[in-house]
Amino acid sequence: MAHAGKRFVVEKTVAGARLAGTLTFADAGALWAALRRGPTAVPGANLTFDLAGLEAIDGGSMALLVQLRWDLESKGAKCAFEGASAGVEKLLALYHAGAPDDVAPPVPALGLGDRVIEGLGEVQRFLDFIGCMTLALLGVLRHPSTANLRDVAVQMVRSGVSAIPIVLLVTFLIGFVMAFQSAVQLRQFGADIYVADLVGLSITRELGPLMTAIIVCGRSGAAFAAELGTMSVSEEIDALRTMGIGPLRSLVFPRILALILVLPILTLFGDVVGMLGGLLVGVENLHLSVTGYVQQTQRALHPWDVYQGLLKAGVFGLAIGLIACAQGLATTGGAEGVGRRTTSAVVTSIFALIVVDAIFTLAFHELGL
Repeated sequence: MAHAGKRFVVEKTVAGARLAGTLTFADAGALWAALRRGPTAVPGANLTFDLAGLEAIDGGSMALLVQLRWDLESKGAKCAFEGASAGVEKLLALYHAGAPDDVAPPVPALGLGDRVIEGLGEVQRFLDFIGCMTLALLGVLRHPSTANLRDVAVQMVRSGVSAIPIVLLVTFLIGFVMAFQSAVQLRQFGADIYVADLVGLSITRELGPLMTAIIVCGRSGAAFAAELGTMSVSEEIDALRTMGIGPLRSLVFPRILALILVLPILTLFGDVVGMLGGLLVGVENLHLSVTGYVQQTQRALHPWDVYQGLLKAGVFGLAIGLIACAQGLATTGGAEGVGRRTTSAVVTSIFALIVVDAIFTLAFHELGL
């Protein structure tokens, strides 16, 4: 017999060990010493812990039993707990101390049909979100006081003012690189001055609003999805609903409105700085005068060229806000779910931006604008 105390018995047997009585963490020292003097690990041996006489066990003692089993298995033995009562069996399951060959089954790879069904489910959830958002917007129009308009300015600062440095840097470099690359070709035909046309039209119509939207998508879109996702998994969204506060009006509406307002402003700044990048190349590399470059830009650009970029930017802001907030509110599964939805928000938003930009381009072309 390895140990016989007032509350428990640990007895070494031919096949392993027998435990009886009541095991509590108060006797942890004596219990661990008795267990260590119990079964000997032999590679390939089958050891059995007979728990039929065990009346009760607490979590600390169960942890010691599981640790002993892991120690014996690491030396090549095979261990199993048998004969446990219903109460002890529940604790065994809680500590994952069942049969040693219990291994979580591998997650099956999703087939094409599963992916299609999953994609359709995402589309359904997004359309449901659009419907709920439309109803919330109608409610805001009827009762403006229910909208959290005070948060709009805060979100504009976070999404707009904080993004100005990176937007200006990226658009300046785009204008600079575009002018530098096109100058090589235009110089062969003596058309250096048309660098101003190319840079001005490209920046204002396409690259300015699109690159600004992508930057804001990576910054603010990801932040919105992560914030709302964290609130969802921590049940803060449910708490707001319990208190009678609509999360769409108080959380989603200010974020979307802020992006709609701030993206055209950022785009306008980006247009100006992008054309300055082209101006730098024109003056330093093509030896054009500042006055000549600016005048050529003015002749090439029309107000509508700038307006259509600003219009695109507003729609881009709406798309980013809707997708990011929808992904955030659909988050489940703790921290892993937050990361997954944040990634999905950025990827889906960028894809949506490209599609929306293509639709605008085709529409303007068909309308002759």
